[in-house]
Amino acid sequence: MTGLKALTSRGRSFLAAGVAALACAIVLGEQDLVRIAVLVLALPLLAALVVARTRYRLTCARRLEPARVEAGATSTVMIRLSNATRLPTGLLLVEDTLPSALEAAPRYALDRVEPHGVREIRYTVRPAVRGRYPIGPLTVRITDPFGLVELVRSFTFVDTLTVTPRIEPLPRVRLSGEWGDGGEGRTRSIATAGDDDVAPREYRHGDELRRVHWRSTARRGELMVRREEQQWESRGTLLLDTRRWAHRGDGAASSFEAAVSAAASIGAALAQDGLTLRLVTDEGRRRPAEAGAWPLLDMLAVVRESPLYSLEQGIAALRQDGDGLIIAVLGALHPEDARALAGLRRHGVNAVAVLLDVATWGGHPDETAGQARALLTGAGWRVLDLAKDTPLAAVWPQAGRRRAA
Repeated sequence: MTGLKALTSRGRSFLAAGVAALACAIVLGEQDLVRIAVLVLALPLLAALVVARTRYRLTCARRLEPARVEAGATSTVMIRLSNATRLPTGLLLVEDTLPSALEAAPRYALDRVEPHGVREIRYTVRPAVRGRYPIGPLTVRITDPFGLVELVRSFTFVDTLTVTPRIEPLPRVRLSGEWGDGGEGRTRSIATAGDDDVAPREYRHGDELRRVHWRSTARRGELMVRREEQQWESRGTLLLDTRRWAHRGDGAASSFEAAVSAAASIGAALAQDGLTLRLVTDEGRRRPAEAGAWPLLDMLAVVRESPLYSLEQGIAALRQDGDGLIIAVLGALHPEDARALAGLRRHGVNAVAVLLDVATWGGHPDETAGQARALLTGAGWRVLDLAKDTPLAAVWPQAGRRRAA
């Protein structure tokens, strides 16, 4: 925006007043009024010329600390603005662009930045709703001292703030997952808090002698080494019910958001025990297993309700994911889906269902909840009933209770 287009409302008012004064001076023949009119006209024109010819070169860097926060937590945005020229700047009006779900866009006035000078701006955001939010771009408005002209310059880069679901600390329970060496080879089931794998194998060239298993060596008559330093990882599958009709309530207070928060809390708790969860929804597999809780939390930060009616696609994905630990966070459940889920649980496999009592979030009662619960319990699932005002931590210890297969 250059030239006369850069005039502010005040600058246009000066132009209009100058033209009117000049017209009146010509009609009335007043020379003094002509001088005043010329001065009033010259001010915005000269300001526009000076600002347009000024060549500021500004550099900007932004940092988010932290760049990933839990809903309701605070993140600090730090902006470093530098004047890369040998000339001082005039008045700079700085505004960072924020989405409407966050706070109002912060605005700052920098009176003068000396040559090669630096100004640092810091502000905080506290997102209440999970999601992925763009921060930026930064806009700098350059004005003259009289406020007659304003030029707008915008930086192009944008940072992303990831807001994960609220995480509730959970007591530690003993669950078992599917253990594998990271490849497609054999897997086995072992408790997440169990002993290291000490099954020996034959010695191979390059194995360290400190890994020799002497008892097996004596028994087999050849060198045998321990496997405990192999990179085993424990895996399980987390099914999240995102069907719109299966939940009650709206916004952050809905049963859907409670389900997402429960899934995040379970994933974070099990990650501390070294168990990695694959995320599956009613739409099928969403993310393969990755170590640590952050990949799962990043996915849950942007998960949305689905229009599907059945859990068929999610159940099909569970069948493909093997016989490891299954955790399902469910809304309203039809007996057909409950029967299909019940059939996934096999002997020796842990299966836990967090069944939300969606009626406590409002709306009509879920008349099939009792039948669905009975079907899952009868198949050996450990069913945790979660009402609106019940903390997940209060019912989570039930996941570790043993049931008959």
